[in-house]
Amino acid sequence: MALNQALLHRAAKPVLFALALLPLAWLFYAAAADQLGANPAEALIRSLGDWTLRFLCLALAVTPLRVLTHTPALARFRRMVGLWVFFYAVLHLLAYAVFDMELDVGEMLLDVVKRPFILVGTLALALLALLAATSFNGAIGWLGAKRWRALHRAVYAVAALSVLHFFWMRAGKNDFAEVALYAAVLVLLLGWRVQQAWQARQKRQRVGHASA
Repeated sequence: MALNQALLHRAAKPVLFALALLPLAWLFYAAAADQLGANPAEALIRSLGDWTLRFLCLALAVTPLRVLTHTPALARFRRMVGLWVFFYAVLHLLAYAVFDMELDVGEMLLDVVKRPFILVGTLALALLALLAATSFNGAIGWLGAKRWRALHRAVYAVAALSVLHFFWMRAGKNDFAEVALYAAVLVLLLGWRVQQAWQARQKRQRVGHASA
């Protein structure tokens, strides 16, 4: 299959790396060219948050796309896309810390307590940090494959917390269109994973009955 062969090419990962940097490059350009609107700090913070959600949806879509399109080479990119989720989430936090809080740690801690959407966003980032730290092959050997897979199912908790963070942030402006879109995508992807797990369980039971 041509697509699968293209994804196996040694240039595929550098191309993905470059593409993943494009949103950040655009934001740097927009900031330098004064194209971020009347409140550039808020626009930057929110744009980085939006890109975190987009990369999260993409990371969760890798396995369904691999299975549905019969393109096993897509698995090569799952870890990289997941790390880009963490990268943009960290930038989102840093932009908030610098432009909203002026690096005042005390005020940031108070903000976490006072505003629930900051709290759930912080929890999502903490889980992402754990997943990023254990995303390498050595962690699989250290934790054991079964425990590693169980740990990395926390990505769905990250997805739920991220959507809740986005929902509460938009609630003040009664703007839920984008929230509904991200929620629908993530529910669809989670539903596919649940269906696959159920089918795998049914298959194991049939094999067990046949061998009994």
